[in-house]
Amino acid sequence: MSLRIVVCVKYVPDATGDRQFTEDLTVNRDDVDGLLSELDEYAVEQALQIADEADDAEITVLTVGPEDAKDALRKALSMGADKAIHVEDDDLHGSDVMGTSLVLAKAIEKAGYDLVITGMASTDGTMGVLPAILAERLGVPQVTLLSEVKVEGGVVTGRRDGDSASEQLEASLPALVSVTDQSGEARYPSFKGIMAAKKKPVESWDLEELEIEADEVGLEGSWTAVDSATQRPARTAGTIVKDEGEGGKSLAGFLAEQKFI
Repeated sequence: MSLRIVVCVKYVPDATGDRQFTEDLTVNRDDVDGLLSELDEYAVEQALQIADEADDAEITVLTVGPEDAKDALRKALSMGADKAIHVEDDDLHGSDVMGTSLVLAKAIEKAGYDLVITGMASTDGTMGVLPAILAERLGVPQVTLLSEVKVEGGVVTGRRDGDSASEQLEASLPALVSVTDQSGEARYPSFKGIMAAKKKPVESWDLEELEIEADEVGLEGSWTAVDSATQRPARTAGTIVKDEGEGGKSLAGFLAEQKFI
């Protein structure tokens, strides 16, 4: 029987772009380029490595987001994933992690799975809580923040590296794992992979197909609310202390004024 791997990925705004907020305090994505979250590339890479070692495996990449989110799926497909699922619905606008995890869980259950792989966090929100919430919704064990993952005999094993020690962890399938940016460099899509990705299947589902009510997701169903948002002020020019024999005193005076000493 084929090992069914589902990799959850996210389409995020390019961090180098100038991000603005809309009237409902969500990020305005119209004028900002997006891309596959870099941390999710490690999840795709781990799935590919597991599939390489398995006798038979199929990798499905899954994302929740607007039409442009398909670009993230195409990137994952060009890396070597087999197929993709895109969940898109206007009522998903403004969903928080609770709403997003509900949609992901329903989609994963509908697709069928043995192993779910996620990144350690997204590069836009960097909350890092989705893996645990998603595992709870699916009712499966979670093995998170792994630097190495292997699957054998219906068991997933992994290494979690800490500051002072490393742990070896395992769980019976079905299970969910999250991987860190120390799990191995993600492969770069080849020209052949990019061309092949254009022919790979991408299914599109909406809330009705997943039997989710509109008030369970989006701004209306959000468990959290943003009260206000302000742009980060531009950096001011620093103070240059010229050393003409009194540089030490000038520096000490500046530090005292700033209450650093």
